[in-house]
Amino acid sequence: MKASLNICTIVVVALMGMAASAGAQQPVRIPRIGVIPVGEMKLDAPEISAFEQGLRDLGYVKGKTIAIEYRLPEVGRPGASDTLAAELVRRGVDVIVVGSGRAALAAKKATTTIPIVIALAPDPVREGLVASLARPGGNITGLSFLSMDLAPKQLELLKTALPNATRIAVLWSGDIPAHPLLLKEMESVSRTLGITIQALEVRSGDPPDNAFAEMAAKRAEGLIVLPNAPGFARRTSDLALKHRLPTMYAATAHADAGGLMAYAADSRDNWRRAATYVDKILKGAKPGDLPVQQPTRFEFVVNLRTARKLGIKLPQAILSRADRVIE
Repeated sequence: MKASLNICTIVVVALMGMAASAGAQQPVRIPRIGVIPVGEMKLDAPEISAFEQGLRDLGYVKGKTIAIEYRLPEVGRPGASDTLAAELVRRGVDVIVVGSGRAALAAKKATTTIPIVIALAPDPVREGLVASLARPGGNITGLSFLSMDLAPKQLELLKTALPNATRIAVLWSGDIPAHPLLLKEMESVSRTLGITIQALEVRSGDPPDNAFAEMAAKRAEGLIVLPNAPGFARRTSDLALKHRLPTMYAATAHADAGGLMAYAADSRDNWRRAATYVDKILKGAKPGDLPVQQPTRFEFVVNLRTARKLGIKLPQAILSRADRVIE
């Protein structure tokens, strides 16, 4: 009887050893997140840091409990987002996080099953990404950048900074679905401000130099660059200085890069909050049931260094409204 028990014990121990060995050969799969940022964004951008910090705050450890695969669009290459989105789908990522409406449309075209989280999109409903903010439906959710509401505000602030201006150029791109909508919103309030809008289109891959030459020919007195305009934030700042053109941007990072002013939702906060969507989806939530959120933080940045280079004195009404002034 004792011999039989010893044999059973040996068999059980052997089976346990085999199971442990098999387990050691089967590493636990961690979730993989595919990320397509905005065109000019680099991996050391504050927005990327905010996204990863958001994941850390939720208990994720990069490389251990979650994997992140970044795909940076090549600036000036049409269709880059389509290629990158298709690649992430082939890679079998669990969630795709996108930094623009254009990338979201590319991801939507690439998959109807993998959840898509938008970090920044001017108007997800009018861009055809979701059915409604409250009930997105489908496989897309995330955060609106509220640019439709901000565009008229940007025009009003630029008019306040330049009270005598009557001709304002707007740099936009036909490659970005939201831009025609933003132009329409801006034009709807331009008449009440006594402003004539000069819309100038620049597509991905086109240098902005020709647009600035046209602004000079049409005697534009100020410029607004719409959000995510293709890859030349630094170049437009340099050209604006060369042509002595006060410029308003739709992303605060552009004021840091030398633009005169910027008024926008805090993109870093949006990216941080995008991490909460990733967390909910990985825990079983359906993206179509998660309402699209709107920004909760906004920032108006004024670059006084650029103002001095342009030789203009900004009114106190502008400086007192600024959340941040670059001296």
